[in-house]
Amino acid sequence: MSKPLEGIRVLDLTNVLAGPFCCHHLAHLGADVIKVEAAGRGDLARKLGADPELNDKGMGVSFLAQNAGKKSVTVNLKHPKGKALFLKLVKTADVLVENFRPGVMDRLGAGYDTLKTENPRLIYCAISGFGQDGPWVHRPAYDQIIQGASGVMSITGDKDSAPLRVGYPVADTVGGITAAFAISAALNASPRGSFIDVSMLESVLATMGWVVSNYLNAGVEPAANGNENVTSAPSGAFEAGNGLLNIAANKDEQWVLLTDHLGLSELRERPDYATREDRKRNRLALKADLETVLKTRPARDWAKELNRIGVPSGAVLTVPEVLQMPQVADRGFLGTYENVPGVGRDITVTRTGIKLDGKAPEVDAPPPLLGEHNHEIWRALGVSEAELLALQEDGAL
Repeated sequence: MSKPLEGIRVLDLTNVLAGPFCCHHLAHLGADVIKVEAAGRGDLARKLGADPELNDKGMGVSFLAQNAGKKSVTVNLKHPKGKALFLKLVKTADVLVENFRPGVMDRLGAGYDTLKTENPRLIYCAISGFGQDGPWVHRPAYDQIIQGASGVMSITGDKDSAPLRVGYPVADTVGGITAAFAISAALNASPRGSFIDVSMLESVLATMGWVVSNYLNAGVEPAANGNENVTSAPSGAFEAGNGLLNIAANKDEQWVLLTDHLGLSELRERPDYATREDRKRNRLALKADLETVLKTRPARDWAKELNRIGVPSGAVLTVPEVLQMPQVADRGFLGTYENVPGVGRDITVTRTGIKLDGKAPEVDAPPPLLGEHNHEIWRALGVSEAELLALQEDGAL
């Protein structure tokens, strides 16, 4: 069965995470993604990650995480011959994705207005920290900058630890997913050809819908509430015998099931816990009462029993723990590539979290070496071997 984006060519001019993550999804959905990298340097992520040896080889683990299945070519857009070659490639593309600061592509003579004359059907997606206009348009933006500017840090942690950074690059990944969604929609338009402006700031704010709505429509100032779900009680993280246990007894019937199972049905007779709003107001006292029993046994044991009777629960796991769980390990979410060139060993990376007709989309090839596909791509555009060599010697590739 063909993949949804089979036959679609995407030029990935992006660096580090937001853009590469966008194109990671497009590649797994079947697109032919060509990573167009700066000659001699490539994606900065090639130098990033926890393995210094791989960073030195230009195959950093940060790069490996979201570039499987892509092809890599190099080009110098500041060189006239390099830019001319790039424009040839643009004519063959359906989509171009870039995450430079606004204005950079225009200064290189490769902005949307220029490229649409070469290819009117081109979908051009620009991912930036704050969008393509506005008073913050020229500010530099990295994930942590956006986490702080969006208010995410102000509501993460508790009253003692907030503001606190989310423990992974949430702004980059949300921005990338937003871009992939917008591109997929634009590919369905007729006629094709559009400019997509993705603001990481606005993408993150869009995912904070409940928090934003509570403020705009109910006047509730967003606050850091730690592991407590303030919309209901008992709902949050509770101390169990060997760690934290998440419980979401958000319905009255779940509150009854929980207290009965813990042998604490008498709590329902207390006026402080009579209604949902009462329990919310007195959530910390209620938490302490429940933990007198929860602390007597391991979190995973409680989770099995509570889920069985209809009270949503789950032990708080570490990343290594969850990756080893059959729920993840057996669903095709992880892909392994053997003896990867430039790495010298097997690597395992995540896919997309999607299944299509029961199968997790996958890509056949591991992350590419810098310029690995120069010969294949440029020769397909009619560039001869002699011309390729001359372009390389001239600094255009």
